[in-house]
Amino acid sequence: MLLIKVSEGDEIAFGQLFKTYYNQLGDFIFRITESALLTQEIVQDVFLKVWINRASLSTVNCFKAYLFVVARNHTFNCLKRLARERSQQKEWVNSVLHHAVNNAEEADTIDTGKLIDDAVELLPARQKKVYTLSRQMGIRQQEIARELNISHQTVKKHMALAIRFLKRHLRKYAGLILLMITSFLPE
Repeated sequence: MLLIKVSEGDEIAFGQLFKTYYNQLGDFIFRITESALLTQEIVQDVFLKVWINRASLSTVNCFKAYLFVVARNHTFNCLKRLARERSQQKEWVNSVLHHAVNNAEEADTIDTGKLIDDAVELLPARQKKVYTLSRQMGIRQQEIARELNISHQTVKKHMALAIRFLKRHLRKYAGLILLMITSFLPE
């Protein structure tokens, strides 16, 4: 009965569905990801998928099985994406290191703007979009929320995650450059 109401667009019924399965789904996903932040994001994505595809819920015989299959598939897709991103980051760092070692005398002329742009390219798509709209285009967070059809809190979260990643990324890079520069200095 609840699924039929959700399939008809009943937001209250969807809220009940969300409350009923949120913790179970979170526990299930956390066992796979071992990350509370990633788990929370995936749970929200899964319920968003359920809401977007709510019209097909009336044909679902066992919602719990359906929900957990959708969650498992989405979780594995997210983990694959993260692995690809980490691999790309490692390749980028190796490329930068190779370039810096081969061009050690040019290390003092690093283009920080390009370094930041390259780091922004490594961000997940939504974080990249929010960061680009806010920092590079100067659009306020409320306007970004309206444009992307997400909450202001979600915009703030994506922005905070993007900035945290960029800071860590640039710190790592700065540490590597400093290490390389000092390795070329006379003792």
